[in-house]
Amino acid sequence: MSLMSSMYTGVSGLESNSADLTTIGDNIANANTIGFKAGRASFEDALAQNIIGGAGSSQQGWGARVQAIQKLVTQGALTNTGLATDLAIQGGGFFVVKGNHNGSDGTFYTRAGQFTVDKNGALVNLEGLTVQGYQADATGAITGQMGDLKVGDATSPPSATAGITVRANLDPNSPVLTAPFDPLNAATTSNFSNSTTVYDSLGNAHQVSIYYRKTATGWDWHALTDGGGLTGGTAGTPTEIAGGTMTFDTSGKLTASTQTGTFNPINARNPQTLTFNLGDPTGGGGTGVAGITQYGNQPSATTFLSQDGYSSGQLARISIDAKGVVTGTFTNGQSRALGQVALADFSAPDQLERLGGNLYGQVPGSGDAVVGKPAAGGLGSIASGALEQSNVDLATEFVRMIAAQRGYQANSKTITTADQLLNELIALKR
Repeated sequence: MSLMSSMYTGVSGLESNSADLTTIGDNIANANTIGFKAGRASFEDALAQNIIGGAGSSQQGWGARVQAIQKLVTQGALTNTGLATDLAIQGGGFFVVKGNHNGSDGTFYTRAGQFTVDKNGALVNLEGLTVQGYQADATGAITGQMGDLKVGDATSPPSATAGITVRANLDPNSPVLTAPFDPLNAATTSNFSNSTTVYDSLGNAHQVSIYYRKTATGWDWHALTDGGGLTGGTAGTPTEIAGGTMTFDTSGKLTASTQTGTFNPINARNPQTLTFNLGDPTGGGGTGVAGITQYGNQPSATTFLSQDGYSSGQLARISIDAKGVVTGTFTNGQSRALGQVALADFSAPDQLERLGGNLYGQVPGSGDAVVGKPAAGGLGSIASGALEQSNVDLATEFVRMIAAQRGYQANSKTITTADQLLNELIALKR
């Protein structure tokens, strides 16, 4: 090998170590970039030449060159943020986002889960690319093909009250009332009352009060609501919508109960039949103690009162579980699944093309994207309220930087030494 070749061999070392320093600098610059995967420069020796015959022991190399800049797709540490739409992947896979990036429409992949809900209700990244997932129907069932995941424009439709459940005790020492029950003077013509709010099919609320009246043979009960909310009713006038009787045995157990009446709200789709669940009478094979009782030495008191209807509701907040299922909680207290985040993985994820903006693109070397649901099929699980930090280890990068710097210096010395020898050779002619 000539002295000139020695100089070019040194130059190859400078170029290789310079590329290594560039990669290290890129890693350090992205030490705080969410979801960033560190790179590593790998070198190979350059083509050798045979200087004597063809024996392998008589070959000389021509230096080094960069073989590849590898992506190290190891797991980054997770940092809690408390924001439900901040997502991190624990394990393999990438979030799938779709939209326009740098003037090109397409599908992209990322580990950076800094998401938010845009004005159209779609889950998007900070660039406005839409997160892909599986949409849920109105019942919360997740079906269909992968597409834009919309979670912010959901509402909860109303549900008409079908049943009212009462658990209470009626004081057997209450006086028997001889005057008939008067809805206009319900408090004075009854012994005890309780109330709840029920809902019609349009989600309108109606206050229902139940009045209990001691008789010679048992108890009567009357359910009243304001007539202004009823078909044919008068505002401000209490109107009976249901009533019945109850009898008890000497131990205070409910033996029988009856019920009549229909609830017909204004503008509702259909009249409603409200079922008043007052207990399980012994006469029907029940225990007689699951609802209303008449235990002695105990005052009249309500222990439980509920109904199964609710009004319409707006989305109040969302939560996302480990399987990527987005659940919405509504202002009416209801909740249901809104959709599920999709993940994609590749046979060679380290070969994905960096596109900037924390995005990667599929290339032939990476293999085709295999899309699925989190925590299934080898894909990682989702951590909501957390972000995956860069996997750059600064201590390792500084050690590599020192090694690259020394390598650069050593190759510089090769060039200066070859230059000195060339000067000596030129001086021989003088």
